[in-house]
Order: sequence, then C-alpha cells, then structure tokens
Amino acid sequence: MNITRHISLDDDHIEKMKQYIDKQNGNFGAALREMINLAEKYSYRSNSSAIDISLLNWILSEIDGILIPDEILDETINPTLINSMGELEEYLKRRFSELEWGTDIVLKYDRDSFPSDVLVEIKGHSQRIKFVACIICQYLVKNSLIQAPLEIKKVTGSNECVKVELLRSSIKDAKKSLCTFFGERDEVMKTIKSRPAFWKALIDRHLISNYNMVTVHRNYFEDILSDRVPLGEIMIENLAKKPVRDIPLPEMLYLIKEVYETSRIADRVEIDKDTIALFHNFRTKEAIEKLKNSLVLLLESSGHLYDAATVANMIVLRHRPDVGTKINEIVSNLKTSKSTFDKELLVFMAYLKGIRDIPDIPLTLTSLGRRTGIYLMQEYERENSIKKWDLDNFSKAITIIDSRLHRESEWNLEGNDLLYTIKKCSLVTEGNSFDKYICHTIRETFKGALHYAFGSKAEFIVNKSVIQGDNLCEVMIRIP
Repeated sequence: MNITRHISLDDDHIEKMKQYIDKQNGNFGAALREMINLAEKYSYRSNSSAIDISLLNWILSEIDGILIPDEILDETINPTLINSMGELEEYLKRRFSELEWGTDIVLKYDRDSFPSDVLVEIKGHSQRIKFVACIICQYLVKNSLIQAPLEIKKVTGSNECVKVELLRSSIKDAKKSLCTFFGERDEVMKTIKSRPAFWKALIDRHLISNYNMVTVHRNYFEDILSDRVPLGEIMIENLAKKPVRDIPLPEMLYLIKEVYETSRIADRVEIDKDTIALFHNFRTKEAIEKLKNSLVLLLESSGHLYDAATVANMIVLRHRPDVGTKINEIVSNLKTSKSTFDKELLVFMAYLKGIRDIPDIPLTLTSLGRRTGIYLMQEYERENSIKKWDLDNFSKAITIIDSRLHRESEWNLEGNDLLYTIKKCSLVTEGNSFDKYICHTIRETFKGALHYAFGSKAEFIVNKSVIQGDNLCEVMIRIP
C-alpha cells in the first residue's frame, strides 16, 4: 500500500540525496526508499562502524599471516555450519555481501557433509580476498578435525582471485598446513604477546648495539665459559627437530646459515654448493680458532668431513669427501662379520701403527678417533647388553679397552666426578720416542666413546697431558 505524505527538505538535504535520485532516474520516492533500506541494513549490524577503505586495507595488511582467535572465529561463523557445505557457502556469501567488500565466494566439494575434497574460490580485491580465504580455511580446518580433517594442499591466486584446495588428511598435517599457508606470523606474535617486556628489552638491546648482540643456547654459552669448543648441536637440533646425524648435508648447511646469522654469531654466511663461508667481526685469534673448530666438529657430528681456513674476517669450510671415504674404509675394517670386541681392538691397534699413511693428519685423526670410539662403545654395548650408560659401566668398558691396548689406567670417584688417569701407554711411547699423532687419535677415541655414552651433557676436563709435558694423562669426567 502506498501512502502519500508531504515533507519539507532543505537544499543541503536534497543535495545529499542527489546520487540516489540520479540512480533512480529522478524518482524521488524510490531514492528515499533506497536510503531508508540502507539505513535499516546498517542499523542491524550490532557493534558495527564505518571504516575508511584505506584504513581497512592497512589493517588487513598488518594482520596478514596471523590467525584469528578461535573464539572470534566461532562468533563470526557458526561451527555447526560445517555439517553442510551448501548452507556454509550460502551463509558466507550473505555474510560478506553485507560487509560490501565486493567478494564473490564459491565452494566446490565432493559431498555436502564431511567432504574429502574441497575447493575454495574467492574473487575480489586482492587484500580482502586473502583475508577472507584465511578465515574460510581456518574455519574448515578447525571444524573438520574431529570428523574428517581437511589439509590445505595448495593455494594459488592472482590479484583478483584466490583458489585453495583442501583434501582429507591427518589432524597433525591439517593443523600444520594452516600455519604454513596462512599463519606464518601467528606463533611469533603469540610468543611476543606472552612475554612483551622480555621481547621489548631484547629488541631494544639489539637496536642500541646496532645488532652486535649475540643470542645463543645456554649450553653453547656454558661451553665457552668452560673453555671448551662449543658444538652448537642443540641449536641446530631444536630447529630441525631431529638429531644432527640425521640431517642431510644441504639442509645442514642451510641450518648453520640460519642459526649463525640469526644468533649473530656470524655477520653473514654464504653457501656455494657444499662450501660454506662465514663472515665475522671477531678480533682475537683464539676466538676465531674456537669458532672454526666448532663448525668443523659440528659438521663432523652430522657425518660430513670438512677442513677449514681463516682469511681476514672470514672462515671458509670445504667439504672433504675423499678423507671421509678413507676413514669409512678404516672403520669398516672393524665391522668384520662374526667379529668380537677383542678382535676389533686388535684391528684398532694395527691401524694406529700405520696412521701416517692417512692424508691430512690433524683433520683426519680427530674424525677417525671419535668415530672409532663410538663404534667400540656400540660393540661393547651390544655384547654386554647395556641398556643405559652410567659412570660405573662406562669406566668398566674403558678399563677393558685399556687392558687390551696395553695401557695402565685407574679410576677414582671424587664426589660426583670421576678421575681417569693413564699411567702408561705403550701405543704412544716406543722406547724413548713419543708419537703425538697416535696420542691425539686415542684421546679423540675416548671423547667419541664419552659422547656416545652420555651425549653433550658429559664434561671432559684435562688436568694433565703428556702432550703438554706431563709424565701422565689425567682427565676429570663430570656428568650433571
């Protein structure tokens, strides 16, 4: 029913209505009805407010890579809509149409309930369609986990269209895919918000020092204070989420670059195939030497032999697979079929005598000794059914090895520390001559055995050494 009313409007009100009058081809009544409908539409939006387009785009760019809190997501899209893709699509179209973002949403799926294949297609403004894609994908992943988890497999798009493909998967892979494609900054922001004072102080210190701060793992720092060569294994393993020995060489080099640059141990790390160059600003020769040795040992612990050279403010590490092959041949001689622990020790004694036939003595002996120590402990562990190493069974194993190698040694417990003393070593001394190469190899063998039994927590302190001019070798072993 149409009702005619007479109303009075000022010229400025009529001017404000002009765009609606023009749109309705001069029909004043139709223009007025359109304005009333728009006013009614906005009045039903609880807690809504108009926002400038440029400000909206800035907000969307700032939250890019951050996931919406679950409680906000549940308020935005009803979780029960996951039971029907058709109803969900209809709701999304209506919801974002009300926002007037100019987005067009299409859902394609293999079944209406608990689909195993979903394709989300969104068209519109580039900044907004990415945010809408994030909301929809977060909703699909979160609410599908209980019945039929959906994993984001692929995200493709241009400035005006985004397509997301989701497939049935596991809960773990579904959650991971959401962070990979849409939540790359989410964990960082949550971490900063959880301890804002800490992170603000840390950032301030880096800025004040012009990024000359160094941030390393506590164990790495403790090794430096203890005057030991820090390996940095823990930092690498934490990032890779697996032991260093299981990390392929290309991935290992990438992790070294990431860890050493972000911790600011190095200014820059460059990788060229399997060669790595580390640029630094350390001033003392001792510090540079310790850094070089730590990198060599870190790579060795992952099964890759490298030699290193220092040039000005740069350490260059070159892969030596040829030396690694030679060491593999030597160690494989210990792994003869049907061999016993005693036979392996005899082989060990034999190749120690011919040690000068190996190229690149200093580098080779370190790796050779450590790997031999690991293998000898593995064989002893197998033959004696060792389930867990402690100082008691470790000292017994080393005592047996020493007796077979014609070395006189003793162990003394001092509190929680174990004192290991080598009184005589026939392998190192023949007549009046002293073989420093064999001595070095045996010491590295002991270190390899110690590291195999107790890992990086074992502390190795040299009290006396014949290499340093003492008449015997004495080391303190400390297990926290």
